[in-house]
Amino acid sequence: MTNNKPAIALAVALAVALAWASPASAQQARPPFPDGPGKDLFVASCGSCHDINRSRAGYTPEGWRTVMRMMENFGVKLAAKDRDTLTAYLIDSFPEPTRPPAVVIGGVVEAGIKMFAVPTPGSRPHDPLAARDGSIWYTGQMTNRLGRIDPKTGAAREFPLPTPHSGPHGLVEDRAGNIWYTGNHAALVGKLDPRSGRVTEYRMPDSDAKDPHTIAVDARGTVWFTLQRSNMIGRLDPATGAIRLVRSPAPRSRPYGLVINRDGVPVVVLFGTNKIATVDPKTMHITEHTLPDPDARPRRLAISPDGAVWYTDYPRGYLGRLDLKTGAHKEWLSPSGAKSRPYGIVFARGAIWYSESFAKPNTIVRFEPATAKFQSWEIPGGGDIVRNMDVTREGNPVTANSLTNQVGLIEVEVADQ
Repeated sequence: MTNNKPAIALAVALAVALAWASPASAQQARPPFPDGPGKDLFVASCGSCHDINRSRAGYTPEGWRTVMRMMENFGVKLAAKDRDTLTAYLIDSFPEPTRPPAVVIGGVVEAGIKMFAVPTPGSRPHDPLAARDGSIWYTGQMTNRLGRIDPKTGAAREFPLPTPHSGPHGLVEDRAGNIWYTGNHAALVGKLDPRSGRVTEYRMPDSDAKDPHTIAVDARGTVWFTLQRSNMIGRLDPATGAIRLVRSPAPRSRPYGLVINRDGVPVVVLFGTNKIATVDPKTMHITEHTLPDPDARPRRLAISPDGAVWYTDYPRGYLGRLDLKTGAHKEWLSPSGAKSRPYGIVFARGAIWYSESFAKPNTIVRFEPATAKFQSWEIPGGGDIVRNMDVTREGNPVTANSLTNQVGLIEVEVADQ
């Protein structure tokens, strides 16, 4: 194996981060790694750079092959024999854990799910974007590209980004058709002009701001973004390029999902706490709204027309609703149960749509607020893992499926009843 420690340190850490989130006990002492061909290679090459205990979370054989391809995409150079030996060791030693079976619930709405393969293997499409022209964009986090798919033809085009290994993560379209994205690994926000392919990069002004995450554009064109592990929220003025950053009041609160509500107010879920925050668009003052259950950990969110915040409680397996004005709160256990790990979520066609990221196979779930009824579908090919969602102008949800290297379109075939 070629000695390339900086690349290995980052790439392997990112690759194993794909593994399912484990409880705090995972950081405690672990038994020895299984013996077998490839163990020494695994410990020596990976253990020198990061906590390889995260690998214990496990994958299917195809999942481990995808993870290996992601590592190579990110600059890790492996001799063919070492790659095969290490892959075999990972497959044999760390199989996929037991996952809850998907619970499929019928209902009045008919929907078809189309999947489109991303052209570059191991791309790890992270976030999707339903553009105004009908195309579906995605961030190729492990290939340093943004991609565009025409769902009518399946034709795909990818746009390389100038900073190597920038780790494109979130993305959004502005009114001029520019595609904005967060360079999660390179502490930057970028803007791509799809017509020319030109990319403009905006670097973080604070060395503590390391990981721009989710991104949104408000009605004025201002770009907002979260920085999860840096515990910050940022604002970028496209006219000047000026960036302002504020810290979240709660330590390690992990600002994550971000949506701009109808009043132009950024709403953020604080994944490290049981809180949802709103940001004053003028002063950037952060107001926290605490959820009733101290174990709640909201990860993604959507806003319904009445202004309510809907969120996926990832570790507890719940869908929740919070009224920011009154504090009224409700929650519903997701169909596949407490360990289903609901994740990407949107509001479309009078209902909440989200994905269960640990159910096997992953599902698309529809929840109708008026009746409090669930309906769900299995994602073709397994779905792993829908981290975020968006909605087309026609009201059809779109997905990016990281581990299966696909983008999805959910076509609602019958109007809601």
